Amino acid sequence: MQLFWYNSLMNGIDIKAVKEKIFNAKRIVFKFGTNVLRNDDKEISLSRIYTFIEEIAQLKRLGKEPIIVTSGAVGLGAKKLGVNSNDSMSIKQACAAVGQSRLMSIYEDGFDKYGFTTAQILLTEEDFTHRRKYLSLHDTLNTLISLGTIPVINQNDTVSTEELDFYQDAFAVCFSDNDKLSALVASELDADLLVVLSDIDGLYEDNPKTNPNAKKISVVEDLTEEIENYAREASQGGRGGMKTKLSAMKVVTRSGGMAVIANGKTPHIIKRLFNSEEQEFLGTVFLPTENLANKKRWIAYATNIEARLTVNDGAKKALTQKYTSLLPIGVLDIEGDCQKGDIVSILDADGKEFARGMINYNCSDCKKIMGHHSDDILAILGYKNYDAIITRDNIALL
Repeated sequence: MQLFWYNSLMNGIDIKAVKEKIFNAKRIVFKFGTNVLRNDDKEISLSRIYTFIEEIAQLKRLGKEPIIVTSGAVGLGAKKLGVNSNDSMSIKQACAAVGQSRLMSIYEDGFDKYGFTTAQILLTEEDFTHRRKYLSLHDTLNTLISLGTIPVINQNDTVSTEELDFYQDAFAVCFSDNDKLSALVASELDADLLVVLSDIDGLYEDNPKTNPNAKKISVVEDLTEEIENYAREASQGGRGGMKTKLSAMKVVTRSGGMAVIANGKTPHIIKRLFNSEEQEFLGTVFLPTENLANKKRWIAYATNIEARLTVNDGAKKALTQKYTSLLPIGVLDIEGDCQKGDIVSILDADGKEFARGMINYNCSDCKKIMGHHSDDILAILGYKNYDAIITRDNIALL
């Protein structure tokens, strides 16, 4: 377990160097949670949003490349329509449809006053799950950034809740909240930094709302399982809690980027985060741990999981230590209904997921050849595409 509290030098981590790295970040994704966009009366907090806009505009003038992932459309729509957005899925979708245009107009008008153009992008799971759409989105966002615009991204709640129903047979969907969405965007764009602004000061050892003596963690060098256990349930009003935020942090830090969780209600939080002379250490910083190749990022985090493959100990050892392909002889069980090219979860004999991969055969054929040698595939299936059920280049370890 590696926990660090504010000091000039903590266990070999130079805080000043960390703060300077934040200051020097060029491509930055900002995620604004529902609760930081509203005041205590659950009304839209225009003053806070316009402060965010002003401070992001200042960063833009310094040559930064800001991208915004914003919540708030459903809440704005519910307020305008005078309904409870939790009444039904169709009500929630209607609220999103009404609120999204109002939300976007705030960003558009705000940035226009500083001479910057915004671009609205509404995303669903399909935009990440399908490889071609994923690559197209990558190109579109990079083009918008190169043209000097500020992309403003939100989950397309008008249809995405229906999408989640459509994917109800999937074992896992790539995202269902804007915390994970912001991380996927940061990963896809090779962002230097993700800043998640919520209504909490950062990651604590315990829930600070119930334990006033809980200690805040200033820097996380490695997202261990013990640190992940500090996650708490979703805060009221938003969809994501600390658990989803830590999942988002893992995506970013394994993609070579840094991430910060900070309190968006702290006055001038963005300006202070990027002030390398700031004395107080704000929020929790998550340092990069590795830099997965882009395709493996997509396999590991940006796709829906259509099936689960349980493998024996020998296969797990070969995958994790020798980085080999997954051969049919190492597969013990297959659960789900997948097609060739789908992403599947790979579990060990204890049922713990340790990898994901792009499968070479559909699930029905995999069930026929599992436990057999690769030389038997042609005789069993009548055709043979690959010796492996999943080739090593298409396996991402978790």
